[in-house]
Amino acid sequence: MAHEAARREEVPIGCVLVKDDVVVATGFNRTNETRDGTRHAEMEAMDYALKANIPLKDCELYVTCEPCVMCAAALSLAGVRRAVYGCANDKFGGCGTVLAVHEEGCGGCGQRDIPGAGHSIECIGGVMKDEAVALLRTFYERGNPGAPKPHRKVVPRTSDN
Repeated sequence: MAHEAARREEVPIGCVLVKDDVVVATGFNRTNETRDGTRHAEMEAMDYALKANIPLKDCELYVTCEPCVMCAAALSLAGVRRAVYGCANDKFGGCGTVLAVHEEGCGGCGQRDIPGAGHSIECIGGVMKDEAVALLRTFYERGNPGAPKPHRKVVPRTSDN
């Protein structure tokens, strides 16, 4: 899924939701395509699962990069059991790198006493970390052609890169 995102000139993050060892939903970043900063891979997969009436509390999520704070909160609210990710997210990580949403649920937002305000999520990081870092490094070395205001010159893609 991350490779599909890269092919579409999106930040190369992809994920799958797994229930009983079967992939039940997939997603990849679509923020450039949709011009919507909330369309992260996790949100795409969860939306698909919810539309298909798949109970997220029975699912595990596997994703290229540590879920951001927004996605970690959504996973907590949805009741996802576990998040397994490749590399840490040093700027926006919600599974302990920046904020520990995975431990606090949405309690960090002052909502701990509200039923359904989230739960803790088991997070396992570092799975296929080198591959995840390499994919992201390649993408950002070229520049993000879909960014509203690119931070550096974008190197045109060729068929071999």
